[in-house]
Amino acid sequence: MLSKFVRGAALLFPGLLAGAFGYGAVNVLYAFREVPLDVRFTFHIALMRVNGPVMQSLMGLAVLSTLLFAMLSPRRQRWVAASAAVLVIASFVVTRWGNVPINQQIKRWRADALPADYTDILRRWELFHFTRTGCALIAFALVITAAIGSTTADSHRTSARVPASPAPGRR
Repeated sequence: MLSKFVRGAALLFPGLLAGAFGYGAVNVLYAFREVPLDVRFTFHIALMRVNGPVMQSLMGLAVLSTLLFAMLSPRRQRWVAASAAVLVIASFVVTRWGNVPINQQIKRWRADALPADYTDILRRWELFHFTRTGCALIAFALVITAAIGSTTADSHRTSARVPASPAPGRR
């Protein structure tokens, strides 16, 4: 039986992950484009330092909660929840082998001595960021879909078990 705690965790953590990546894609990324490069790189490096432990923890919790949700969901919702878990894992993989190596490069850059291909590198970072954001957003939508379906299935099972009350006047 799917517990409210598991369902809640599976909604909370992928939702926070999608929100964090989405905020970065919609606000931070475009703000980076509006400021001088030295400001961008200073902020980017500071953001990486703060985001590292927070986002790693959040991704781990999102993976664990969606996997647990998938394992405990009724058959119909299991595949939807499992697909969400795969997408959360994909967002981690893109982050780990896409964004993180570029972040390590950016840490070594100086605004007055950038590599010749720095715009291509930043463009690649943005592509990885939009990819992981898309994975996280779709995963969250799938978790919502599975949660709604499992809630409906739970209510149908509960109503099937509750005996009908006798008609008034008949006892």
